Amino acid sequence: MADTNRDVDIIPVEGARTLDGLFAERVRRSPQAVAYREYDEAQSRWRDIGWAEVDRQVARWQHSLQRDGIKAGDRVAVMLRNCSLWVTYDQAAMGLGAVVVPLYTQDRPDNVAYIIKDSGARVLLLESEEQWHAFEDLRATLDCVIRVLLVKAPARDPGDARVLQVERWLPEEAVEVQHVNSDGKQLASIVYTSGTTGRPKGVMLSHDNMLTNAFSALSKLAVRRDDVFLSFLPLSHTFERTVGYYLTVMTGSVTAYARSVQQLGEDLLTIRPTILISVPRIYERVYAAIKAKLADGPAVRRKLFEQAVDIGWRKFEHAQGRGSWALGFLLWPLLDALVASKIRARLGGNLRAALSGGAALSPEISRVFIGLGLTILQGYGLTEASPIVSANSPEDNLPASVGTPIPGVEVRIGEASALHARGPNIMLGYWNNSEATRAMFTDDGWLNTGDTARIDDAGHIFITGRLKEIIVLSNGEKVPPGDVEAAIMRDPLFEQVLLIGEGKPFLSVIAVVAEPEWQAAAGRLGVDPAADGALRDDQVVAMALARIGAQMREFPGFAQVRRVTLTREPWTVDNGLLTPTMKLKRAKVLEKFYADLDAMYAGH
Repeated sequence: MADTNRDVDIIPVEGARTLDGLFAERVRRSPQAVAYREYDEAQSRWRDIGWAEVDRQVARWQHSLQRDGIKAGDRVAVMLRNCSLWVTYDQAAMGLGAVVVPLYTQDRPDNVAYIIKDSGARVLLLESEEQWHAFEDLRATLDCVIRVLLVKAPARDPGDARVLQVERWLPEEAVEVQHVNSDGKQLASIVYTSGTTGRPKGVMLSHDNMLTNAFSALSKLAVRRDDVFLSFLPLSHTFERTVGYYLTVMTGSVTAYARSVQQLGEDLLTIRPTILISVPRIYERVYAAIKAKLADGPAVRRKLFEQAVDIGWRKFEHAQGRGSWALGFLLWPLLDALVASKIRARLGGNLRAALSGGAALSPEISRVFIGLGLTILQGYGLTEASPIVSANSPEDNLPASVGTPIPGVEVRIGEASALHARGPNIMLGYWNNSEATRAMFTDDGWLNTGDTARIDDAGHIFITGRLKEIIVLSNGEKVPPGDVEAAIMRDPLFEQVLLIGEGKPFLSVIAVVAEPEWQAAAGRLGVDPAADGALRDDQVVAMALARIGAQMREFPGFAQVRRVTLTREPWTVDNGLLTPTMKLKRAKVLEKFYADLDAMYAGH
């Protein structure tokens, strides 16, 4: 990609050849530049780490991995929060030709044990002994593991010769980093999909899959060496790994690791990132907080906010060539100073782009943030595509779409409006599962994404639903649940929502209420929010249905919700109702609420 900007220093795919070769080239080009920024808990301060410093650590890790007999083709697993050590381990393993298996730190032990066994991982890197203790009843299934590494020193003897604290395992120094593989087609990683139904499947991604995907993504957003990314999506999530890790090595940008999602607000103010990678839920939470604050404030504040969003959005549409100039644009500097800039300041005040993927971001939330002057770029992808298929760009940003395909990727609409894709980013297949691999590809070799879509004349892709999740009512009408659920969750009362109605005469909803808003709503109705049965009180149910209806005015009559069941217990990974990537396990939720389901459709 041609760019005369002196802050642009992109390593091409041919210059990298492999993912570890990419890192080596970055070290060669800018050894003393800052690579990573992370919080040092021992010293209670943020510290910078240079590229050459990480490379020295990679050499130490390779020495010990080889001493334990790790060789090309072996699988090694990592269950660690985002930090520079994740990168060190990843690079050390790939440099030896080993295959990295990322694990979610919030995943259930039985699921993790299955992945370790299925992949045949020989090394397991963990944060602490608590994580290892979680496998106590499952250790018999982990006989493939020859070494368990703990970042934090255990408080007591683990009682297993395989378990060592990292610093005891590593040598003090090591010689240069090895790169035994120069073939980009070789397997680099096995990434297990979330598994909303059944056991997760291991997606096999080559070096070339992820390298080409990161490079092509740069056509959608020019990234410079002086950009700062704030990393908080798990590195086990392929979106974060490809864009928030490999792409930043490719461009020489700085990656700062957020301390936690709970401290994200503080870290945004401290780090002041220029680029943010997120899933829609983060933007939804910020939006809900803004709405709650406006609801409690004076009417004039709400009016100013609405005017700022309206004029900001119209300015954006004008800049995109979809709207005309308006006299109201002259008010923008004032509205920006009074409203928009203050909200952007809560996100650090320095963002030039916020990337959203993993699920659909509702048009209303896109409109609000874009109207406030924040460039939100939606994209589309899946793990099997490394993961990016398409994305919007600042110059061609159609928020209702997921953009146009990235260079090298082709898309088409197949049978039943299914979106098909092919390109250098498409997976090698599923690990040890040839049957599932065959099922994912068409007879002529295209990946069937499982999502339904339409493509406009300009090539913009619009995702319309999931092939397996479309609800078909008893009258034959079809409803994509994602659209309805996203609309309902615009109301701050609803934290999580599941739309149901397959084979039924009408739609119903099971919803988790957001605690602060529930307390306030119950108070207005004179209901004790903590009382048993409060959520089934007739006036509470009527209130909830009215609020759902208010969010669904644009939907046709057959798509209106007529029954609701409310609950205060969140759906989480721990209780088995969410996948580690925070996708809803619809069948599991329905199983849990089967009695309520029967009650909502009694007599129909």
